[in-house]
Amino acid sequence: MRSFILGVVVTIVVLVLGGLGFLTFGYMATTSDATPPHIETHIAMSALDAAMDRHAPHLNNPVPPTDENLIEGMKIYTMNCALCHGTLDQKPSLLAKTFYPPVPQLILDPLDDPEWHIFYAVRTGVRYSGMPAWNKVLNEEQMWKVTAFLSRIEKLPPGAQEYWKKSFAVTPQPGKAEGGEKPTH
Repeated sequence: MRSFILGVVVTIVVLVLGGLGFLTFGYMATTSDATPPHIETHIAMSALDAAMDRHAPHLNNPVPPTDENLIEGMKIYTMNCALCHGTLDQKPSLLAKTFYPPVPQLILDPLDDPEWHIFYAVRTGVRYSGMPAWNKVLNEEQMWKVTAFLSRIEKLPPGAQEYWKKSFAVTPQPGKAEGGEKPTH
């Protein structure tokens, strides 16, 4: 039994040291335009979701989802977020695939996270992703307005939809790619 336990411990130590050596000696690709392995994506997204669940306060949006507030959120998104996350004319961002991990295209593939989760990501940013913390640029109300817009993007009221159509010359159809199909990942 003692030999078995020693064998397990030695195997674990060898695997850990081998993994550290693999990383330390530069064998892991670090280019931002390479497709990451599925296991890396799964681990990173699981860690991000777990960290959000643990650290983000489960706040309610104090900004009512009126046409005026949603339109203001749309404007804030257009000025600050669209360059990376996709424009309201339903075209993907030119920068989308230049980041690692690739930037979510929030118009073509809307979020399904609760508002507290979206707000926390906007306010604090996401480490190692290129997503900055907006709490030094936008005030709380602005961050909540863009959160309200992003969380209701597929069910905007008529006034906000009309503003979108008038401003961007397209009918809002979030979740649809240019060919009319939901994008696949």
